[in-house]
Amino acid sequence: QGDIYMGEYEGWYCMPCETYSTETQLVNGKCPDCGREVKKMKEESYFFNMKKYQKRLEEFYEKNPDFIEPISRKNELFNNVIKPGIEDLCVSRTSFDWGVKVKQNPKHVIYVWLDALTNYITALGYLSEDETKFKRYWPADLQIVGKDIIRFHGIYWPIFLMALDLPLPKKIYAHGFISIREGKMSKSKGNIIYPEQMIDRYGLDATKYYLLREFPFDQDMVVTPENFVNRYNGDLANDLGNLLNRTIGMINKYFEGNVDTSSIKPTEFDEGLKNLTLQKSKEAEECLDNIHYSNSLEKIWQIVSAANKYIDDTKPWVLFKSEDEQDKQMLASVMANLVETLRIVAVLLQPFMSDTANKIFEQLNINVREWDSSHEFIANREIINVVKNPEPLFVRLEVEKELEYLEDLIKGK
Repeated sequence: QGDIYMGEYEGWYCMPCETYSTETQLVNGKCPDCGREVKKMKEESYFFNMKKYQKRLEEFYEKNPDFIEPISRKNELFNNVIKPGIEDLCVSRTSFDWGVKVKQNPKHVIYVWLDALTNYITALGYLSEDETKFKRYWPADLQIVGKDIIRFHGIYWPIFLMALDLPLPKKIYAHGFISIREGKMSKSKGNIIYPEQMIDRYGLDATKYYLLREFPFDQDMVVTPENFVNRYNGDLANDLGNLLNRTIGMINKYFEGNVDTSSIKPTEFDEGLKNLTLQKSKEAEECLDNIHYSNSLEKIWQIVSAANKYIDDTKPWVLFKSEDEQDKQMLASVMANLVETLRIVAVLLQPFMSDTANKIFEQLNINVREWDSSHEFIANREIINVVKNPEPLFVRLEVEKELEYLEDLIKGK
């Protein structure tokens, strides 16, 4: 349909990124994406007529202001690249011979960013004999990419889809980078932390929690041994793990593992815990929907903190020693509220830490299929029973030992 034509390209080429840049796009004379040296190159190439779709792309952005998030990346792309005028895209190379060759002119190989982007749909069977997956999964609800490749996904990809008369993904989110205290991780420097190494030592859920809690997706993240150990011992072992252990321990000690909630008397602190839990649940869900994972986990831990404070406020050990029947009924109310709060926390944790959520359900003897979806406080469960011998969710780390291990990991030892 006339979108691709033969021409000649001259520009500054970055070999590792396989991208050309104009003089104005260079940063201190180097590649704007990776900071490496670039080389002036000139070659015969096929070009994609991006200018043909310039106006259509601008109109799409104006009608879909939330297409790219965070907004800072969208503004940068729109104002600095799209508005000034999109250059036609060089979509073949003759300077090397590896890659997918152009059938009618095999000295040309397809530019990687044309080949790679179309994989999103060809992998689903687009234009194949069976397009079932393509029809089911495209357009994507969300594509998450690194901030360094937002130009390809925010300009080239939409235009390719427009040229094919296909729907665009509903949203593209460009996240920041994960680095270490000494700077960017690099294979050549040997200072890369692989997630598998942390998973093997600390478990999948602890690793995911740390990364998602410390990494605001609209910013960069710096991994430090101190932050990881503090999150593990403070948030996971102390706050969440101790809350579950204390609750189960008290139910076993005060009620022999079974709480009859048919006749309970609320304490003055019950309503406050319920209201906060329900409010933070809604906020956590909203954050999750908007890809603000760090904020979502923060809201969940506000519930955990409130539940720990609720124990201190209600003083169940004092209620247990009382001879007053009303105090016994309030003690039952305290246990029921703690169990219900932990259930809601487990529901909220499922997208982040599914193994941990399931362990909470199991130790509280909660049928997952029956109770795992509700965020509302459930008042009609007459009997609560828990396991007799709970296992700690997370065992506290030896600080000095783990700091040394993580420092060695960073140094590539």
